[in-house]
Amino acid sequence: MEMVSTVQNTDVKQSLQKVNERLLEKNPAESLLFDVVLIATDSQQQSSRIISSTSHYGLEVGRFCFSSREDLVETLVVNNVQLFLSTDRDEALQVSQKGVLSALLGRQEAPSESLRVMLCGDAIVRPDCDPVPASRGAAQSFSARLGEMRGRFGVSGSPLSIVLVTSSGGSKSCGVALQTLRSRGLSVDEAYCLAGAPRGPILSLLRPHFLLGDGVIDLED
Repeated sequence: MEMVSTVQNTDVKQSLQKVNERLLEKNPAESLLFDVVLIATDSQQQSSRIISSTSHYGLEVGRFCFSSREDLVETLVVNNVQLFLSTDRDEALQVSQKGVLSALLGRQEAPSESLRVMLCGDAIVRPDCDPVPASRGAAQSFSARLGEMRGRFGVSGSPLSIVLVTSSGGSKSCGVALQTLRSRGLSVDEAYCLAGAPRGPILSLLRPHFLLGDGVIDLED
């Protein structure tokens, strides 16, 4: 699964790399892997520094791309990117509105080496309320492949953790979201039903690497 980031977030890249390593340990011929593409939109003059930095941290990046902000969306489409990660909310929203699935990265390090992905149950139960409907199909497709990847590991000790959070509605809404995900072949590790309570406290507690399925959400809020 091709992913692209516009920031040197070593935390999430190390977690993605750990998932790949564990998959290849189980099956050296595994093809369902994360393919990380790093794109720089500031200046091509920083290219040497960026490449040296990834080498310093031992990060495996499949490709490096250097693009202007005006050509960012076109660059993502040409590279068949399935998930765009950024710390820039405006940048992520712009890309998402063009149909490319996008998510904001947390600015704080996640609490563990495992890749922790949070799914928004509200967007699953009520897809008509998705604030960025252009990327809805991409979110469903990516989530299904993420579930397939999670299924490669056992219940405990997985390098990939999927968490479901449903903010509105009661236990029924959460149940519908769980059943919908299971019908797509995706089982979650944890599920939280907030019944209208603010989402901020649970985000601060779980500190996922990124959240999918409800527009572009700032994990620091």
